[in-house]
Amino acid sequence: MHRIGIRVRVPAIVGAVTLALIWSLASNHQVIAITGPQAPDRTLSVMTYNIHHGEGADGLLDLQRVADIIRGAGADVVALQEVDRHWSGRSACMDQAEWLAKELDMHYVYAANLDRDPGECSPSRSQYGTAILSRYPILESRNTLLPRPEGGEQRGLLEVLINVRGVHVRIYNTHLQHDSQVERTAQVEAIVEHMGDIDSPTILMGDLNASPDDPELTPLYAVLRDGWVESGDGPGYTYSSDDPYTRIDYIFISQDIQVRDINVIMNDQTAAASDHLPVLANLLLPGTAVGGGR
Repeated sequence: MHRIGIRVRVPAIVGAVTLALIWSLASNHQVIAITGPQAPDRTLSVMTYNIHHGEGADGLLDLQRVADIIRGAGADVVALQEVDRHWSGRSACMDQAEWLAKELDMHYVYAANLDRDPGECSPSRSQYGTAILSRYPILESRNTLLPRPEGGEQRGLLEVLINVRGVHVRIYNTHLQHDSQVERTAQVEAIVEHMGDIDSPTILMGDLNASPDDPELTPLYAVLRDGWVESGDGPGYTYSSDDPYTRIDYIFISQDIQVRDINVIMNDQTAAASDHLPVLANLLLPGTAVGGGR
């Protein structure tokens, strides 16, 4: 065994006590953790946007408008709903998530909640669902199908883990049933159960097709915070884009995330590009979570 000697000039009494303590700890195989200053909080800009497969309130198919809105907002992570992949001629048989990711130079994952045999976009399968775009690396992803009664449209919960400069953030994206409170209730309960104990930075975004006071959202408010309630100004209406009258698009956050500001992006461009308005939030992630994640 090689011994490494370090010469340190300390007062005799302090030195003796210190050496005795180190020797005692070493003899008992204990490790002394010396911590430095806490890492600074990380900023993260997130957006939720139901893009209506690129068809605007004016009836025009124009995915470039959607890309321009996202680029102009400067969002780091975008949760998209109503995204087509080779679905039909309504979206020109495009893989919309892939096209947006390339156009914006972002990572992406796509989740097909509807997956059908090839149709007019043959040989590709016809798919419809949600997507997440991210400027930060996506470490893992999965899609969980949510409860669906006989005849209802299949919905899902897309989940990713991203690395934001050392902070691992779990992000969920969902689109709940539009015409059944019973279905939404079952879907929210399934989401809360799936998330389990939330012990690291977590964000849930999406089109929930429910107003803030609707009872089916109560389980979400028990485990997450509504970003608009935290820092929003006004009613925050997101639908419909050309004459908004209700708030059904949300950004929920865990207790360890701060909301710096949150806004519904409302202008001539967003009024035309989809039937929903996008919601953008600037967040602070805790520096204490650097190196964390589950």
